[in-house]
Amino acid sequence: MAQPPIRIAIAGALGRMGRQMAEAVRADARLALAARFHRPGSVGEGLVSRDEALAVADVVVDFTTPAASADLARTCAERGGPALVIGSTGFSTAELADIADAAKTVPIVRSGSFSLGLNMLVGLVERAARALDPDDWDVEIVEAHHRHKIDAPSGTALMLGQAVAGGRGVELDAVARRVRDGITGPRRAGEIGFAVMRGGSIIGEHSVSFCTEGETVTLSHAAGDRIMFARGAIAAALWVAGGPPGEYDMRDVLGMTGL
Repeated sequence: MAQPPIRIAIAGALGRMGRQMAEAVRADARLALAARFHRPGSVGEGLVSRDEALAVADVVVDFTTPAASADLARTCAERGGPALVIGSTGFSTAELADIADAAKTVPIVRSGSFSLGLNMLVGLVERAARALDPDDWDVEIVEAHHRHKIDAPSGTALMLGQAVAGGRGVELDAVARRVRDGITGPRRAGEIGFAVMRGGSIIGEHSVSFCTEGETVTLSHAAGDRIMFARGAIAAALWVAGGPPGEYDMRDVLGMTGL
């Protein structure tokens, strides 16, 4: 007997990713678009309240803001469901703690990027960082996004930074260099640098360069269409639906954990 479709609710339904997600869910026979909601007070376009959406969903897909995502996670935990797929970025330490606490009660997939190719890049970057001596190889992460993006570095750039730090066995916050301005002095060994570009309609471009005397190795990824993020979020929703509580990422979804 065929399994019933997984019921999806979409948070931030009027945003760019919210609209993209609705199209992708409607096109997938494994899913049913159960509800769409936006910020409180939003009306029209078939929107319902958040409480109404949570009551009919198996999974909520959320590409909104850090504060809204953390609040949604707390609410889902208090209700005992539904599961969550979170694609927001720019979280504070307190917001991340709230999501981690909620994940003790409901399953949550949270990722700085839902792109399959980007998550493959993360794995490659971690392996390279493990192999190349940080005393000899400098690392710079460069990212570019559209003019409307409000956080920097991007969540994806931070994922890549975490991959470098993980490969080197250090904490990212201890070695990250997010800003350079004025007379900065020589670069510290082991530093992980970030550079940011904002402009136009760039969907997302990321590169990680490992530089040493006489040579540079650059690993990169460019997003051409937001549909790739929607496809990844659908894979995450299918994977997390009905699963045990916990906080997961796309490496768990793709079976790459521990590779």
